[in-house]
Amino acid sequence: MITKEMSIMEVVEKYPQTAAVFQQHGMGCLGCAAAHFENIDQGAAAHGINIEALISDLNKVTK
Repeated sequence: MITKEMSIMEVVEKYPQTAAVFQQHGMGCLGCAAAHFENIDQGAAAHGINIEALISDLNKVTK
């Protein structure tokens, strides 16, 4: 299960299909340096993204 405390890159590396979900929610910065050290909550906050919706959608594609 993906949680908001997990790092963005950790999730994408473990579940490559989540990259599209991040992009759909407006987080197209998976290649930026911040994605390597920010957790999902920090990244979502920086982009004004609804964290609950993002986490829900991320978990849907990993099942």
